[in-house]
Amino acid sequence: MKKKLFALSIVMVLLLFATITAQDLKPGDGVRITLYNISDQISGDYFIQQTGKIQLPYIGLINVQNRNFNDIHQEIIAKYDSLYRNPEITVQPLFRVSVLGAVQNPGIYFVTGVEKLLDVIALAGGETKDANLNKIYLVHKNSRIDINAKDMIQRGKKVQDIGLNSGDQIYVPKKWLSGAKNISIIVSGVAVLVAIIRLVTVKR
Repeated sequence: MKKKLFALSIVMVLLLFATITAQDLKPGDGVRITLYNISDQISGDYFIQQTGKIQLPYIGLINVQNRNFNDIHQEIIAKYDSLYRNPEITVQPLFRVSVLGAVQNPGIYFVTGVEKLLDVIALAGGETKDANLNKIYLVHKNSRIDINAKDMIQRGKKVQDIGLNSGDQIYVPKKWLSGAKNISIIVSGVAVLVAIIRLVTVKR
């Protein structure tokens, strides 16, 4: 009875997850499959080919082109369910995002959508000392979307809450005055400017 209730709870969680992550996957994106009660080596990350298909262990090619994740998720679950008895399985989308700006290792990373904002920044090695976490913004299809990062961090919101999609960019800007080094440069610049003004005044 407990096993049936556990299986039912897993199904309910999967259905909820599928609802909140209904978005199109593109070539280069992927899915993360985890089977908890199957000894076969199936769990792992699998990526979409340029043909719009994805090769999965024991069930072969799945066409994901022009389909949202709900449909893909249901087909994968159904096919593994036909092979194994009561498989406990999760299927998560993997989509590419760029984490840029004041982070240790700017680049492209794969996220599932359930990560918190700081988790995504951590994928890029974490923020630098001069990062301004209050002014983070999202670039989506050449449009800039300001993110209330402070609110997201305090409330523990996930990146799916901001509608993150494949190919989007998360940009972490630097603080305007980022430490003593930059301040000294500004002070030096002001001193030089004052000296020039004085020199010009003396010559007159």
